[in-house]
Amino acid sequence: MESASQTTVRFSHPNRTLVIMAKAPKPGKVKTRLTERLPSAAVTALYRCLLEDTVALATSLTSVEVAVICPEADQEELAQLIGNRVKVVAQKGEGLAAGLNSVFRHFTAAGQRQVIAFNSDSPHLAPSVLDSAFEILATHDVVVGPTHDGGYYLVGAKAVHPTLFESDGMGTRSALDRLLTRTKDLELSTGFTEPFYDIDVANDLILLARELRLAPAKAPRTAGWFGEWQQEVAELG
Repeated sequence: MESASQTTVRFSHPNRTLVIMAKAPKPGKVKTRLTERLPSAAVTALYRCLLEDTVALATSLTSVEVAVICPEADQEELAQLIGNRVKVVAQKGEGLAAGLNSVFRHFTAAGQRQVIAFNSDSPHLAPSVLDSAFEILATHDVVVGPTHDGGYYLVGAKAVHPTLFESDGMGTRSALDRLLTRTKDLELSTGFTEPFYDIDVANDLILLARELRLAPAKAPRTAGWFGEWQQEVAELG
């Protein structure tokens, strides 16, 4: 029979790990496409709210270890922002491709059998979608969550595939097509969660504003941001 301490250890080190890809909320470094339409201070504050709500979403899941991975220069600031809620890990190398490679290299080496990398700007996603992503990954080599603009908001795997993520096309409208070409070349079975939208441009922000007006509890910090910057957001439409 297990002792209480043994049970706790097993729960705190599950075989499912959700890793949030993040940056420190610094002016001019986050959500830069939104700064074409909104003040830099508003965009920086928005990103911080999105990140904090995303961490809250991730930690609401049961039997899932949550971590944040970020550029090395951002590690200390993010650790202070997030506190002791989740572990903050520095990625190896620069850019999104390096970050994704770091996710799977670091966490699969730590013995995790299902690892999913997730955007830091999708706190409005239903928790059931993240649960289903892990269920899909249990029977596939890779799981992908497509975005409506041709990218993806999550990707998961059970092993490191160094050529799966390349710097060319990352963060563009062809990102999903390029990823799927590589999964095919590597002969990896691939499953999909439902298409979704993340927050990159003004139209995405308008959609999110409508959604959170109806259900602010989905992302309460972000809903509060919309209240603070209501006039500026109204002018986007």
